[in-house]
Amino acid sequence: PDGKVISHPECSFEVCKNSDYVGSTEYIIKTIREAEQGTRWLVGTELNLVSRIAEEFKPEGKIVQFMASTICMCSTMARIDPQHLAWALENLVAGKVVNQIRVPAAEAELAKLALERMLEVSL
Repeated sequence: PDGKVISHPECSFEVCKNSDYVGSTEYIIKTIREAEQGTRWLVGTELNLVSRIAEEFKPEGKIVQFMASTICMCSTMARIDPQHLAWALENLVAGKVVNQIRVPAAEAELAKLALERMLEVSL
């Protein structure tokens, strides 16, 4: 009851609506880093990140826990490494598309708009 809930915006709307804080991965780390010692956090994001920051802030007495009661590993996050990037690029050079992601045109257009807006504010 004395803890705070912080979630990534990729969590469901209900989770974000009921969180004390919502923000990017960097925002989550920064918020917990700047919090007082001994604070408690329930974090809604990818498990590996939660595990890393739980260890990082443990010496400060901060308790950082994964939000989900059942753990569903994000297997694709574990594949973002130089070896898998090289494999994907080698396949592209060979004319083979691997792990292609398709989204409906309307969603693609909204995603493009969001990316363009993020790039505009980062300049």
